[in-house]
Amino acid sequence: MCGIAGIVRYRSAIDQSLLVRQRDTMAHRGPDSSGIWESDDHRVGLAHRRLSIIDLTPGGHQPMLDPNSGSAITFNGEIYNYVELRERLRQRGHSFRSQSDTEVILAAYREWGVECVKELNGMFAFALYDPNKATVLLARDRAGEKPLFYRKTDKDFAFASEVKALLEDPSVPRRARASSINEYFAFGYVTGENTMFDGIYRVPAAGRVVVDMASGTTAHDTYWTLPVPTAATIAAGERPLSEIVDELHTLLKDSVRRQLVADVSVGVMLSGGVDSSLVTAIAAEVSPSKVKTFTARFEGHQGFDEGPYARMVAEHLGTEHIELPTPPASAELLVELARQFDDPIADSSMIPTCLISREIRKHATVAIGGDGGDELFGGYKRYPALIAQERLRASVPSPLLKLLPSVFRVLPKRMPGRGTAAALAGAAGAGVQYAGLMFRADERVALSPVIQAMNTTDLHRPELLRTNMATERSTMLQRATAIDFGSYMVDDVLVKVDRASMLASLEVRAPFLDPQLIEFAFTGVPDRFRATRHDRKVVLRALGARLLPPALDLTRKQGFTIPMDAWMRGAWAPLLNDRATSQGMLVSSSALSSLTARLQNGEALGERLFSMLFLRLWEKEYRIQDVVQ
Repeated sequence: MCGIAGIVRYRSAIDQSLLVRQRDTMAHRGPDSSGIWESDDHRVGLAHRRLSIIDLTPGGHQPMLDPNSGSAITFNGEIYNYVELRERLRQRGHSFRSQSDTEVILAAYREWGVECVKELNGMFAFALYDPNKATVLLARDRAGEKPLFYRKTDKDFAFASEVKALLEDPSVPRRARASSINEYFAFGYVTGENTMFDGIYRVPAAGRVVVDMASGTTAHDTYWTLPVPTAATIAAGERPLSEIVDELHTLLKDSVRRQLVADVSVGVMLSGGVDSSLVTAIAAEVSPSKVKTFTARFEGHQGFDEGPYARMVAEHLGTEHIELPTPPASAELLVELARQFDDPIADSSMIPTCLISREIRKHATVAIGGDGGDELFGGYKRYPALIAQERLRASVPSPLLKLLPSVFRVLPKRMPGRGTAAALAGAAGAGVQYAGLMFRADERVALSPVIQAMNTTDLHRPELLRTNMATERSTMLQRATAIDFGSYMVDDVLVKVDRASMLASLEVRAPFLDPQLIEFAFTGVPDRFRATRHDRKVVLRALGARLLPPALDLTRKQGFTIPMDAWMRGAWAPLLNDRATSQGMLVSSSALSSLTARLQNGEALGERLFSMLFLRLWEKEYRIQDVVQ
């Protein structure tokens, strides 16, 4: 895992000192070495910070130059099928000087051009300069595991793994986008190609950007999209559960086997839930050596302690199990995380992810986790509710459905079941608007002066965004999982894992996000084997019943959670009170103070307060100067 940066100037030389500063803001992403490269005409500069994982020799140093074509690359990530690709390319006449997967990308580009990304199985973000075409290709992996941001003007184009690197350029304005603040309070993150910063964008998952240096223009496209089930794939998926479990087992073994390859120590993040436990079981099955497993323990908070479940799995599988007592997060850590996250996210599990990453890094350089299992195989608790809504809508007579919008408008805002009524009052499939929503539109207005200034159309745009996603899918479950895969997973879960783990210089891999497993989950597993009105992760739990301890509760779902309310009332209280009384543009001080007082009076408001506190900390750390509508 690494940090990359670059500058392309259309008509003049780059500022190498700026490029060095941008590179070194990301030293945490690559503490092992650094490099910089300039084109002969000095109009292109590439920079790299290296965390050595594959080929620890100088042969893997970056930026890397292709002596045959003159192309140069700076690359972040891992290509899991690089050994097979290298052999295919050798058969086509290509030769290699190193054992590095980076060199394989250069050869693949020489063979297939921009289409080379379709051959890569891995997590990656890279920039490749082609002097013969005077272009720079930026590309990102299918699931969006590795980040890549850019900014363009009429004079230049700059990119980096983290926004803070781009902000090293003093000409970049520190302006927040009002629509992104609205999305943040709606979802807990900013989604799509926009970021919280005006003028800074992200390459989307499975996206390519080609910069034409002659014209100063950029071309954008997507080289892969999440597959949609067809009649043929649905029919093929109508097999017995046992056959589907067999195929899942085979695909997971292939993926885990590939992702265990490294020239450094590798461990598994084991929470005791079904996803990470299955990854552990498969790793124990395919690894030639004893598997190391790591579990975080929050002592003194039994309800948040995963230790007993993880220990049961580790003992059953015979792993080398290490329990990591994790101290309470300090207020200073919150400030550090606000500085680390380019776009703020309201996902408090960033804290245990950061804490366990720091502890694991003392024992290993690479950790494998269970991310992606929920989105692929129907793991979230909201899925059964959405399926039930879909069934209920089908049973409600059409005349009554037409009356529901007027009934919904007079229902009390806190009335139980109001969300279901809202979903039924909307168009077919409207339930996805409200699933996973952090704050409703009427609540968001009270939280931020920026949102208060919005017109009605702009205020409701986040809900409309979810409604308009994945409309080509025929069932509510297919639609909801596709939306979560392309939005929540990419822009929250994977952002959290990348930024929190890379702050500790730890690489985290996700075997569930293998392209073949993604294809299998969305086209080869019928809805009834993913989630139903009464069940979730049907096929994963069926495999778990084969491989995991009989006493393990395969239905429990906890994830990395923390005693938020207790910490808000304890170690974080001084910081919370200080931020509640300070001034800022993005968060309403009165709303923050009101919720803080209610928390101290015993209400469970920790998660909501965290979203407001983190945004206020982020605003200060990034020195936001203005907001654009």
